This record gives sequence, structure tokens and C-alpha cells, in this order.
Amino acid sequence: MLKELKSKLIAGKKTKNGTKRRFYRKSLIMILLVASIPGLITGALVYGIAGGRLESELLQMHNKQIEQRARNIDTQLTNLELTLSHWAFDSKFDYSLESRNFVQDFEKARDISKTLLVMQGSNSINKTVQLYLGGDKEPVLFEPEYAPLTNKQDRELYEGLLDSEKVTYWTEMSFEPQRPENKELTLVHYIPGGSLKPFGALIIRLDKEKVADMLRTMTPYDGGETFFLQDNGSLFASTGSSNHDSSFVTALKAEIAAKGQADGSFFLDWEGATFTVTYGKFSRIADSWTYVSASPITSITEPVVFISKIIFTVSLSALLLAALLAWFASRTIYSPVNRLLTLLTAGKSLPQEQGDEFSLIERQWQHLSRESTELHSKLSEQLPYVKESFLHQLLQGYLFAYSEEDLLGRMERYKWKVDHHRFIVVYMQLTGMASLEGKFKYGDEGLVTFAAVNMIEEFASEHFEQSKTINFHDLAAGLLLIVPKESSYAESLQTFGTELTHAVNHILNMRLTIAVSEPTDAIADIPLSFEGVKHAASQRNVENENQLIDIGKLHAEGAGSDEPQYPFTLEREFIQALRTGQEAEADELLRAFLEALSCKGAKAVDVQQGMLHLLGSVQHAIMVSGIQPTRLFKCVNLYEQLSQIREPQLILTWFQERVCSPFMKELGGRSDAQVKRLIEHAMIYLQQNFMKDISLDNCADHIGANPFFLSKSFKLVTGKNFIDYLTGLRMEKAKELLRESGLKINDVAEQVGYQHSYFNRIFKKLEGMTPSRYRELSQAK
Repeated sequence: MLKELKSKLIAGKKTKNGTKRRFYRKSLIMILLVASIPGLITGALVYGIAGGRLESELLQMHNKQIEQRARNIDTQLTNLELTLSHWAFDSKFDYSLESRNFVQDFEKARDISKTLLVMQGSNSINKTVQLYLGGDKEPVLFEPEYAPLTNKQDRELYEGLLDSEKVTYWTEMSFEPQRPENKELTLVHYIPGGSLKPFGALIIRLDKEKVADMLRTMTPYDGGETFFLQDNGSLFASTGSSNHDSSFVTALKAEIAAKGQADGSFFLDWEGATFTVTYGKFSRIADSWTYVSASPITSITEPVVFISKIIFTVSLSALLLAALLAWFASRTIYSPVNRLLTLLTAGKSLPQEQGDEFSLIERQWQHLSRESTELHSKLSEQLPYVKESFLHQLLQGYLFAYSEEDLLGRMERYKWKVDHHRFIVVYMQLTGMASLEGKFKYGDEGLVTFAAVNMIEEFASEHFEQSKTINFHDLAAGLLLIVPKESSYAESLQTFGTELTHAVNHILNMRLTIAVSEPTDAIADIPLSFEGVKHAASQRNVENENQLIDIGKLHAEGAGSDEPQYPFTLEREFIQALRTGQEAEADELLRAFLEALSCKGAKAVDVQQGMLHLLGSVQHAIMVSGIQPTRLFKCVNLYEQLSQIREPQLILTWFQERVCSPFMKELGGRSDAQVKRLIEHAMIYLQQNFMKDISLDNCADHIGANPFFLSKSFKLVTGKNFIDYLTGLRMEKAKELLRESGLKINDVAEQVGYQHSYFNRIFKKLEGMTPSRYRELSQAK
């Protein structure tokens, strides 16, 4: 339509402005008039359908939605009951609490408070979790902190909770005697669990607003009422301000009682409006609840009717708009002020206020100035969190533009004592990942490094007054030591290295290389010291053993006289075996090549440089054979990957899997290249869309193939079936989010395309633990 309008405008240009305007006006009016007629017809049809069959179908859909959401709420409450029962039977809440003095045994009190906080955070609708301990001694209440109950009213209130014949039950009560009308939905479980003589109770008080929000999920439209109540009428919760004896609620209960059924749906006429009502049962502990959702029928059909009216209005307005646009098009638009307003308001609509454009500009400028001040204030509040990243930026050299005085001032603001002190940089590398025999697996480098960093921090705090550890998450860590200038640090550093190495060897079953820089008095020289110790760490012997490298002694010794010789003959034989497709012989030659590089006394950097040179020769051979390396290796920077591997065995495995195997498969499958390209498109599609609802059929549609053919070819080319490959992508992303983000478990499930409950089951099946447990192991200190 816009192209047609533009062509008519260009064709209608005349030498006289009046003629041009008349033609433009007539053409625009005609176009908009024709465009408005379909809108009028569409609006009439939509309005007619909304009052007929659509109303009935929407009502059925509405009832199904309410039943589904009711089941979700039932599941949530059941999980809450199971969680409380689990903790009630926990050994932390046994009879030992009855006679314990929590003032003296403050460690036990703190442990109970932590447990209550964990229980409180386990469900979003929990307001607070309390532990009440009665008995012969003075009553005690944890909420979650320890506090004796000295108020008589409070004692009577909590003692009343222990009067029930049920071990666990729901109730609705006010915990504020001065506000008896402010009742909260509460779940109570006596402790110890299963005891015939309970002396206390675990109490979960639900957030009244969040309970109301939970009930609102059963009312997808505005208006109406949603509530649930115990069958004996002693407990009642609703989304609004209605109480159990309001006229509307009473009418609903009477109508449900007249139906004589446990669940169902019906229409209710009330005060000139028709409501659709859905009700059913919740089975709770030794009790039964009834849920009721009543929504105005107009809330279902009103959106459709509203849209039809909008279509009517827009279509009719198009006639008037034709004349207005023709009038505006015949004049020169005054735009600079409007552009300035648009720039200041970021395209948002302005309020209808009196005054000219310059008054609006002034007010908007003041508004932006206030926002700037508020943002600056918030940044100042967050400044303490910024200092954690300061040291990482300093080591990496990102603060090179700062002067020594600026860096000194920043470190002093971060509470470091730097005056009359020297700085020592220590770089540590973990090796031996290939020899762990299943204790850790590839992908757990971050977890292993995290454990090592905790050990480094502990030992460093014992031997040095000021230290800070940096986690590089790749089996490497940095340590900045700040020592007094007049003190001797050599003995402390030697002891620290010995104790840390011993702990890493026995606890993590790995080897440790420690590189120590020379002390420096200037903060600006710390990045140079860091680069120096990283280089020194690369000079370690390739054997998998513990090493302590003092960069000062390394410089004094210099390079050795016996430099390793590059095995050119083995390189040629290996490349020839690759070209001829002799995979077994190529593997043996590659192993022999690596052993020649790793002869006794070889440095890690020599082995790594030799393998990088071999990688370049292999890529040249691949190009000579007519295969493009960027396509074969999917544009992966192999040099960068190889440069991050420090152990010969891992280098050998990586070279076989990432370089040799793809080339061999490409040689063996050239005759079936079209099928492989098709599967590559499917794999790329899965990698980019795994978080969505993907099936074999829509993936086949995307690449233009038959689903049966795609399934068979996918298994043949990748070695995995379609579902296993998709599940693997999702699990890897889920583990990454669990390790590196603070997202909730259900948010992580949505990010990778799963529902929460199914995500928990499949994660535990594949990983052997729940997502929560995996996060604890990855992030716990």
C-alpha cells in the first residue's frame, strides 16, 4: 500500500503546486477510502462471531484453563506440605532441642536459623518459617533468629498451635494480637516428626499477597472472585477483599451445595451480570478444600468485541484522516523542534500540557537531569561491588591509562594498606586432569579451579596479612600478595607453597605449578609482573609433577644448552598417513611425534609450540587436498583452543578428536557430502533454537527434508539420534546457567525449553543429581 501511494505521489507531481496538491489529495482520499471498506466488513464479521459460536468455545477453554491452574496450585501446596514434613523428621529437630540452652549453644541456634532461612527460600509464597519450642522451660521462638517468648499473649498464641489432635494441619490465624483481622494462611507440623509427645512445631506462614497472586492465576480476566475454603468452613482465602460471609461468596457456596457434585462448572446471574463458575476439590492433609473461580462472561468476549469496535473506529477514521493528510502534505513541515523533542523523549509520547515546544523541552531537560542525578546516586551505592573486579582489571592491564597516584588512591579506598609495602604476583596452574580416572570430567575445569581457589585463599590468609586470589576458571589462579617493605617474605612464601601443594595433591589429586614474581614497589608494574609469571609457568617441565618457579632464579639461570629438536620426519609421515586415510597409523605416528617433543627435560611451552606448528602443517595439507579448513572445523579457532591445553595427554586426545577425526570422516564421506551438509544445517538450527519447542517435523520442514529421512541420516552422520542431540544441547546450556548465573531453577528450565517438573526429572536422570544439588556443588565455598 505504501509503495502504491508513493508511486501515485510521484506520478502526480505537476509544475504548479496547486495541481500537485489536488492530485495528491484526491489519490490519498481514494486509497484510504478503499482501504477502510474491508476494515468495516471485517469489524462487522468479528463482532458477529464474538456473540455466537466463539462465546461457547471460549467458555469451554476457560473452564479447562481453570482446572489446569487449580492442579498447579494443588501441586504447589502439596510440595509445601512434603517439604515441611521432611524437615520435621530431620534430626536437627529431635528431642535434644527441648533441653538445649541456645544462649550458650549459639552454634546450634545459628544452624537452626540457617535451616529456617533455607526452608523460607524454598518456596516463593513463604512469608516466614518459624520454629516454636514449648515444654517446661521458657518458650523459645526462631523466626528465623532466636528469641525467647516473654509476652503472655504471644505465648498463648503459639501454645494454641499445639492444641490440635493432628500432627500437621493448615490453619488461618493472626500473629498480631493488636490486628486480629489480619489473618495469614499457616501450615503447622509438630516436632519431632512422628512423636506422640511433641514439644514444639515448625510453622510456615504464607505471604497473604502472594497467596492472592497465586489465586489470581485462576482468574485470567479482570473482575469476579476466586477463593478456596476448608469444607468445615474454618479456613478461607480469596484474591480480593471479600470474606467468607459476603453475599456473593454465600451465593456461590449455596449454588455449589445445590449441585451436589465434587467439581463442575455453571453460570450464575448476579446483580445484572452473568458469571461463569468453575469449582473443584483440593485434597490436603487429613482435610479437603474447595476452590471456586467466578469470572464475568463479558470478560471472555469483551476483548473480541473491543477489537471489532477498534476496527470499526479505525476504518471510519480513515475517511477523515484522508483529508487531514492531504492538508498536511500541501505544506512544508516544521520539523527541527519536533526532532529535538523526539531526541529528548526517546520517541515517547508527551503529556498533554499547556505551553509551547520550548517549555516542553525545558521540562524534559529537567526531567532527564533528575534521572541522571538518581542514576549517579545508585552507582555510588553499588561502588563497593566494583572493587571486586578492580584487581582482575589491574592484572590484565586494563588500567594502564591510570597514573600511579590514581591506582594508589583506589587501592587505599578499597581498604588495602599499600603505603611502604611491596607487591608480589603469584600464578598457579593445575595439571593432571587426564589422570583423575573419572573423579572429574571434561567441562568441570571451573569446578576444580573453584575448589583450588578456596584452598589458596585459606592458606594465603594464614601466612600473609594481605592477599587476594583471582579465579581464572581454567585450572589457573592468580594471587596478589602485599607485604611490608622491611619484612622478609621468602620463608613464608616457601611454606605457603609447600602446604598448598600438599593439599592440592591429596585432596584434588592434581599437580600444582607455582610461579612467583619478583617484588615490585609500583602498582603500575603489577600487570608486567603478572605477564612474567604466566610466561614463567609455561617454562615448567612437561612431566606431570609439582614445580615452584621463582622468576628471579629463572632469569639468572637463562636458557639451557640442550634445546629440543623438532621431529620433521615424524611430521611428514603423520601427514602422509592422514592424506591416505590410514587412521590407525596416523594415531600411532601422532603419539610418537608428541613423545618426541615431550622428551625428558622438555618445557611445556616447547611441546605446545611444536604441536601448534604441526597444526599449521596439517591445515596446509587439508587445503591441498581440496577441503576448506574453516568449513571442516566450523570456523573454530583451533590455535586458540590448542594454546589453552597444557598436558600432553590432553593435547593428544584433542588433536585426535578435533583435527584428525573430522578430516578422516570428510575423506570417507565425500561421496555423501550433500547429506552431511543437510545434517549440518539441521545441527545449526538446533544450536540456535534449542530453547524453543522443537520437534523432528518442524526441523525437517526448516531444512526441506522428510522427517523419516532426517531421523535416519542424523543418527548416521552424528552418531546420536535427534532427541539425544537436542537434549545434550539443552543440558550443557542448563549447567552453564546453573554454574554462572543466579537464575531460579524454573527460569533456567524455561531458558532451555523445558517445563520445571520435567527439567528436574531429566536433569537428575542424565547428571545423577538434581539441578539444585549441581548448583550447590558448583558454587559452594
